[in-house]
Amino acid sequence: MKLMEGDHVGPFNLGNPGEFTMLELAKVVQDTIDPNARIEFRANTADDPHKRKPDITKAKELLGWEPKVALRNGLPLMVQDFRTRIFGDQKQQQQQPDGSE
Repeated sequence: MKLMEGDHVGPFNLGNPGEFTMLELAKVVQDTIDPNARIEFRANTADDPHKRKPDITKAKELLGWEPKVALRNGLPLMVQDFRTRIFGDQKQQQQQPDGSE
């Protein structure tokens, strides 16, 4: 709402200001979805960004926004929500991020 009510025109970077390597991100996804999944290593493309840490300064200053959930805590919640929406998996919805119910 704040963005719609403001005068700023243009993009905002939203994301976690922590920087992760692709391997670190892949391991978090692997731990969350399937610990037995194999991580494949491929060559970077020419347009691959070397910096994966969004500058969220504009979002903080103009919107008062900053992330409140760490990747390791938020990814399991997102996966559970997607599974519930796509598959109607009620058990996944009731499970806590640490796997407990």
